[in-house]
Amino acid sequence: MFEGIDSATSGIAGHPEQIRLRHIIKENQVDGWDKAWKGEVTPWDAGCAQPPLQDLIASGKLKLPKSGRALVPGCGRGYDALVIASELGLDTLAIDISPTAIEAAQRWEYAIQGSVTPKIDFQVKDFFSLGHSEEEHYELVYDYTFFVALPPALRADWGRQMAKIVKSGGYLIALLFPILNQPEDVGPPFYAREEHYSALLDGDWEKVLDEIPENSLVGHKGIEQLMVWRRK
Repeated sequence: MFEGIDSATSGIAGHPEQIRLRHIIKENQVDGWDKAWKGEVTPWDAGCAQPPLQDLIASGKLKLPKSGRALVPGCGRGYDALVIASELGLDTLAIDISPTAIEAAQRWEYAIQGSVTPKIDFQVKDFFSLGHSEEEHYELVYDYTFFVALPPALRADWGRQMAKIVKSGGYLIALLFPILNQPEDVGPPFYAREEHYSALLDGDWEKVLDEIPENSLVGHKGIEQLMVWRRK
């Protein structure tokens, strides 16, 4: 989420599309994200996959899993989920609470692939409902601004849920955007730093990568951070 913002010139907190989005979410906490999609108030939609994720996979600097299952919460139109499914070969569940987003993702998948990809499954689903079956445990979870879309009061639940669904030896990839100073109670996106993630991941996790990506989308360079943890 929040991919297509010219944050270098406008700032996240005062960007007109962000202000519109916040009003929508504030007015309807239950289905505000779907209303935003229906109204095309989607400033997070960059129209492509994230270069830091693509570079991480292509570099081979980490021994990321090549079999098993992956999860992408808050997948939006599914650009990054398609990269994970195609480049790593993981059976990828891409979820969003917005039915309109999932419909858009399915249309995008067909437009790019020409057919439904067996390796990816787009579903309307709540991230916090997962973990009740073996099929809902994953070798890899990818969080791109899903964390900053959550109200800070839900962050502890995010940490507990990651511990629940990521398998031992599995990876959590988090691409934090934006790294900007803003009031902590303003969002989405809500203010976040690396330490906000790490504080929720206990001693069962080992951080194996932490870097400012060299290759970022226009308007992202220097204000996003790629972090990877491995579950012990």
